[in-house]
Amino acid sequence: MSLTTQLYTMLAMIGVGTYLGAAIDTYGRFMKRDKRARWIVFLHDLLFWLLQGLVTFYVLLLVNEGELRFYILIALVCGYAAYQSLFRYLYLSLLESLIRLSISVYRFMEKLVKMLIVKPIQLLVQAIIFILVGLFKAVYSLGRFLLLLVWKIIKLCTLPFKWLGMLGWKLLPKAWKKYLQSLFKKFAGFFSLVKNRKHSIMNRVRNFWKKR
Repeated sequence: MSLTTQLYTMLAMIGVGTYLGAAIDTYGRFMKRDKRARWIVFLHDLLFWLLQGLVTFYVLLLVNEGELRFYILIALVCGYAAYQSLFRYLYLSLLESLIRLSISVYRFMEKLVKMLIVKPIQLLVQAIIFILVGLFKAVYSLGRFLLLLVWKIIKLCTLPFKWLGMLGWKLLPKAWKKYLQSLFKKFAGFFSLVKNRKHSIMNRVRNFWKKR
């Protein structure tokens, strides 16, 4: 390995060490270990360090074809220490500013979507429902009015026949009246008997199926 390659490797590993410090702080900021189950924290930690190992090896593969040397670990530690002493406060402040900016943009976009899309759709649906309810009430009122009007017309048209019937009933002999009254009573008794028989048969069927 040439001196130039070694120099590039040292500088690259110092940069990777600085990146690891920033990645660890970013991961800790979003992880919130106290609010998560231990197995979830363990799984996330495993995946995080696996990813960082792959990133480190990929950078090492680019600069010196993946050769490992003891000074590489020293360079990583130096980069991490430089981040902790020089860049950590600045990076955390920048990270919090980016988080607040992202939250503000998200809330603004949420309000914008509600104002331009959700609210008009809600108003449109409410207007459609209001129109449909109004049409239903209008049709119902009109239909009711027409039915009452037809009923009144029918009653008015049948009124002469009712008067003729009442007059004819008064002019009938008493013997015929008694005969017709007895005939009506027989029909009423017959229909009452049929109704009772029907209920009796239905009860027997229900009791039969209940026993089964």
